[in-house]
Amino acid sequence: MSDRASQIASWLHERMHAAGARGFVVGLSGGIDSAVVARLCQMAVHSHILGVLLPCYSQPQDEDDAHLVAKAFGIPTVRVDLQRTYDALQESLHVAIKGLPHEVHVVDIKQQLPEANSKPRLRMTTLYFIANSLNYLVAGTGNRSEIALGYYTKYGDGGVDLLPIGGLFKSEVRALGRALGVPARIIDKAPSAGLWIGQTDEAEMGFTYEMLEDYLTHGRAAVPAPVANRIETLRSASDHKRALPPIAPV
Repeated sequence: MSDRASQIASWLHERMHAAGARGFVVGLSGGIDSAVVARLCQMAVHSHILGVLLPCYSQPQDEDDAHLVAKAFGIPTVRVDLQRTYDALQESLHVAIKGLPHEVHVVDIKQQLPEANSKPRLRMTTLYFIANSLNYLVAGTGNRSEIALGYYTKYGDGGVDLLPIGGLFKSEVRALGRALGVPARIIDKAPSAGLWIGQTDEAEMGFTYEMLEDYLTHGRAAVPAPVANRIETLRSASDHKRALPPIAPV
């Protein structure tokens, strides 16, 4: 087992005890990040870990991959199908938006995004219900690459108690996954937030994780100028995600 894995597992164990908690809840998406986090949490607490499967108009392959990870490491799971909850919420929200007074201007934005962001926020609510019921902590699956870019949903997958791989680039997460014995199918699959069918991280970002890592490690000269500009625009627009809500001076 790698020294890095042992170090993170020890840190997780310390944080759990400091919080007076008993274990960890991890949302198992079928991707490399959640697989690595789940295994690290298991190393930290052995039996006090629960993987939660949260399908919501998700790719069937993702759920199969989540089961593969759970079986590979012997992690107990629970499944909460959020589809009906999501449908009911969207119906109510669309009715509310259509009923707004005419003088209220609704910004014409890509409707797919607010609907898609509802999914990780429903998942966050579910994970915290389970975690609070068990006196567990919610272990987040965000990595350094995603956090630097703000590539997560505010109060969705960004709403967690701690970030075990928040200091690791995507390439480092993959390397750690290999060291931990994560199934190759999980390591090699295209990263996706699962916001909609066919969505992939790199297609939505407009550049690869490798380019992002080059930029963050070596500066804007390490990538083509349009890529650097795109990264800087996304980082600036997501500054609010990496900070506490501002408090007005009094």
